[in-house]
Amino acid sequence: MRIRPIVTMTAAALASPAVLAQAKLEEVVVTAQYRQESLQDVPVSVTAFTADDIARAGIESTQDFINLTPNITMDDSFTLGNTFVQVRGVAQINNADSPVAIVVDGVPQNNQKQFKQELVDIERIEVLKGPQGALYGRNAIGGAINIVTRQPTNELEGFLRAGAGNGGLQKLSGALSGPIIDDTLLFRVTGAYKDFDGVIDNTFLDEKVDFYTTRDLRARLLWRPTDALDVDFRYAWSDADGGCCYDTFVVNPAGAGANPARDNFTEPYTNVLGDTTKKEFNEATLKLGWEVGFGRVDYILGHTEVEEGYFADLDFTDGIETSLSSVLGIGLGQAQALDVDLLSHELRFTSRDDASVRWVGGLYYLETKRDLTTNVYADIPGTVPVFSPDGFLTLNVIQETNDNTAWAAFGQVEIDLSDVLELTLGLRYDEDERDHTGLSPVATDKKQTYDDLQPKATLTYRFSDDVLVYGGYSRGFRSGGFNGPGTDNSREFREETLDNFELGFKSTFWDQRLRLNGALFYAESENFQFFFVDIASGAQVIDNIDEVEMAGIEFDVQAAVTEELLLFGSFGYTDTEIIRSSRRPQDEGNRTPKNQEYTLNAGVEYRRPLVGGFDLALRVDYEHRGEKYWHPDNLNPMDDFGLVNARLGLDGERFGVTLWGKNLSDELFWQDYNASAFSGLPFGDIGFLSRGITWGADVEYRF
Repeated sequence: MRIRPIVTMTAAALASPAVLAQAKLEEVVVTAQYRQESLQDVPVSVTAFTADDIARAGIESTQDFINLTPNITMDDSFTLGNTFVQVRGVAQINNADSPVAIVVDGVPQNNQKQFKQELVDIERIEVLKGPQGALYGRNAIGGAINIVTRQPTNELEGFLRAGAGNGGLQKLSGALSGPIIDDTLLFRVTGAYKDFDGVIDNTFLDEKVDFYTTRDLRARLLWRPTDALDVDFRYAWSDADGGCCYDTFVVNPAGAGANPARDNFTEPYTNVLGDTTKKEFNEATLKLGWEVGFGRVDYILGHTEVEEGYFADLDFTDGIETSLSSVLGIGLGQAQALDVDLLSHELRFTSRDDASVRWVGGLYYLETKRDLTTNVYADIPGTVPVFSPDGFLTLNVIQETNDNTAWAAFGQVEIDLSDVLELTLGLRYDEDERDHTGLSPVATDKKQTYDDLQPKATLTYRFSDDVLVYGGYSRGFRSGGFNGPGTDNSREFREETLDNFELGFKSTFWDQRLRLNGALFYAESENFQFFFVDIASGAQVIDNIDEVEMAGIEFDVQAAVTEELLLFGSFGYTDTEIIRSSRRPQDEGNRTPKNQEYTLNAGVEYRRPLVGGFDLALRVDYEHRGEKYWHPDNLNPMDDFGLVNARLGLDGERFGVTLWGKNLSDELFWQDYNASAFSGLPFGDIGFLSRGITWGADVEYRF
């Protein structure tokens, strides 16, 4: 409803013949189905960002493009690497597989901690919504995100970018690309550094809590020994440290249930300053591509190491003076160390693009070794251990190791039934073997194999070169597993499946000046996974809701009113309902955990040539998020709110400078909220506070 004025205003503006002679939207090419296609020809709900889009919107992290995509949200929580992504009602949870498949340069990112990352030197981002299991596998129950970095070039080029902002922000990034041997051996190196002192105060310690430092490096080497063979080697390293776990304790005057103080967005008040001591990724990939008679053969090898450690408060109070500490007698602290090693192989066969029957098929194999240790400490009254557990007394240690193997076979075929009718059929079989060993506080040894067959069928009808409709069915699968020892002897959580029915359209009007895409969907989920904390044992628990229904709608619109003026907007609405919950039957009829009712974006870009070869660039966008339901009891939802962002810059062929601001209205909200019933904390809840206004300036030199 709220996006209609954009479309109406655009249609009126485009009525001018002078405007029609000037404005035009660029064609967007995506690889969502493992082959290059126009965005407007792909029968999938896709939001895509080109390199120009990324630069104009100031996209520097995964959070930035998620905020511009309908029916998907991402909330920070806990550590630097911890996020909760929610796609059409399907939510990411701690210690389990992501609801979206994350693919960078064709290589799956198989651990949820890899999703939150700095984005530098990016060519394209594609966000696919709805289950994409047929091609992307077990982590694509809610969708898939395809990130494509810039390739090495045959000409020497690069850039250097620097910036500063409030909260002591300092950042520096750059890239260099060129040939080692012309046309045969090419390289690209990208690096970034960011340091931020923080803007959220710990009011007890008088310290900033959201500080962080990130260091990123990526190197690519592309070797083309023949016209038919490509060898692409990529290494990526990311290292970060900073504040964590700075939840605010929100006292519940009622003692339990709905908290009338849940909208008191106050800053944290603890005697322990949380610290993510390490968040480090090392990733090496090798891609071999052969052009053969029927099309192309690709082999992709990926090896990733993920490490994360943190130390923080657990009672989320000052540990000395509060009613919580007086009841417990002591305060509580927590620490965790995560170490993950992943090795993946993929062999893919792809037919030529110009055939009337086009197909892709392949095999996939993944080995995962995961070690996790969680500590619960007693916070001795009178001590202030800011960065380490020195002076704390260990109360409980939960230690586990996981050795998992997974394999899959997949295929998809696109058949041109006529000049205007296309049928897409896909099928994937995933098998995931989980071997879970609990070491402490009790010894356990659990093994289980989870598997699923994920079909897909889509029928596409093209009314014209500019308008198509599609409808179909797809299935998604997220593997099950085991909770840590001490939680009902490593209680199992079951695999989650989702059956999705979708009807969508892609349309372009007024000679490529107005683009409008949309989709309707209905989905049924079995064994919906959700997360909570059992503070009595210090355990993080994954559980299941037996049956859930989801339905919704989404739109993307973009209009080139003139060569200087661009309007854009999106709207997504998702309604979820818990149909059956055997563990918590009182929740039946409620919305699912982390469900965001709707998302709305609207904005304008204005670009005008100036003297000296520079352009004036202005962008303002508004994001509105609907009511959010944190838990299956729906007792403490967060009200809707809006955010305003803006950018103003001068941009030339070689040099650019930009002033930017985020959350200009200084809106405060909870990025995560855990009520007492789902955290075990007496007398209240905990909320992870958002940042208020941030602002800064960037300069860039390109060569």
